[in-house]
Amino acid sequence: MITLNPLRWGKQYESLDFNDVVHFDTGEPIARVGTVGGGIVSRDLRQAHKAREALLEVPTSELIAMSKKAAELFETGTLTVGDSQQTVDDFVHQQSASTGLPEHMCRSNMSKNSFVLSKMDEILNCLTRGLDLSILSKGYGDEGRGVTVSYQCQTPVLGAVLPNNSPGVHTLWLPAIALQVGLALKPGSQEPWTPYRMVSAFIEAGVPAAAFGLYPGGHDAGGAIMAKTPRSMIFGSAETLAQHAGNPRVQAHGPGFSKILLGDDIVDDWEMYLDVMVESVLSNSGRSCINCSGIWASRHTKEIAAAIADRIGPVDISSPSDDEAKLAAFTVPAMAKGTWAMVQQDLAESGVTDMTAEFGEKLIEREHCAYLRPMVVHADSHERAVAAKEYMFPFVSVVECPQAEMIRHIGPTLIGTVITSDEALITQAGACTDIDRLNVGPLATNRVNWLQPHEGNIIEFLFRNRAYQITPMPTAASV
Repeated sequence: MITLNPLRWGKQYESLDFNDVVHFDTGEPIARVGTVGGGIVSRDLRQAHKAREALLEVPTSELIAMSKKAAELFETGTLTVGDSQQTVDDFVHQQSASTGLPEHMCRSNMSKNSFVLSKMDEILNCLTRGLDLSILSKGYGDEGRGVTVSYQCQTPVLGAVLPNNSPGVHTLWLPAIALQVGLALKPGSQEPWTPYRMVSAFIEAGVPAAAFGLYPGGHDAGGAIMAKTPRSMIFGSAETLAQHAGNPRVQAHGPGFSKILLGDDIVDDWEMYLDVMVESVLSNSGRSCINCSGIWASRHTKEIAAAIADRIGPVDISSPSDDEAKLAAFTVPAMAKGTWAMVQQDLAESGVTDMTAEFGEKLIEREHCAYLRPMVVHADSHERAVAAKEYMFPFVSVVECPQAEMIRHIGPTLIGTVITSDEALITQAGACTDIDRLNVGPLATNRVNWLQPHEGNIIEFLFRNRAYQITPMPTAASV
């Protein structure tokens, strides 16, 4: 059984307390994870400036090259992780065993993280709109217009309280190293695998170990990271987002409420877009914020819902090693039961119809885990409560709403795919501040272009653009 120790600015720390990571289906321990308390985290973060200082010793161009090497190591190499040598297959088996994700989904998320690292130069070029990255290192410079520009780093490290539900979210913190910002990470209790393997790949690729802190532990460890780092990320529920709303120090990531809007000009041909809708709902077992939770159209909504239900309603549980597996387990059975109870409340509302009712039981309980099978519900109005819901399994509401009312009522939408040629609707969607990322045309919500900001531009989060003027000092001869 592998042992994972905390990492305190690159140095292994032997904990007095350990938590077991267990197999989602058997309950058998598969790893021991050493934990730390908030006091240790707070003490370490007093030295956070040293993490950035270590990275500033390495030119950005070299850190980008190291990121590319880390991508290769992460996806294909055997790495020292904890007290073991971890192969790619080891990583996939361990991650699947603790998270309940099918193994092929673990490999897919692994490739996603590797891709972002391998394209770091292109991604940063796009996010900065071609800014000379040495300006971020030095703090000021000339971007080519004869005017001094300045970007002031707002933190020596990026803190992050990481989740358990989907390994793909780790792409959001990966650019920090190339930006010469250290990392203080609290790994998820069931998914420590990605941060540990990624940090190992970075260090093996030549990134200074002093740039990294890994702090497994309880809420106090996460709380210390949030309180003591000037910039941090947290992942959680809608309630988590609400707690940090308006706080410029925190980038909170939660439910995406991603949607597909079918324009009146194409909705009569909705069958052409059925594959896009199904993929958007079912990919990654519906666990991602970029999965579609709402499909809106002015007509044919019951037919659309029925067609999606025919495609995903029969999906059932299969072995995690099955390459065709579509469903991930809830590793905490009570979470599945609680989710199902909320869904049943949604279904009790007038005007809401379960279009997957004929496909059998939805809540499947086992001794150590549970599953929720895919659901499609039809809402006859955007006023139904279910139209604003998102759940951590393949669940989608097909909502009947006049096109003229859609943009006003869709609410927060991380990914908005607008399938239409109607320029007026496209313009409305482009101006809608509720839509974070806009797709125009038949593009599945889960298909993300990493050369554009995913959910907030990390450059704008970590750096502040400010005025910076330089006046030559007078010489002794001119005084």
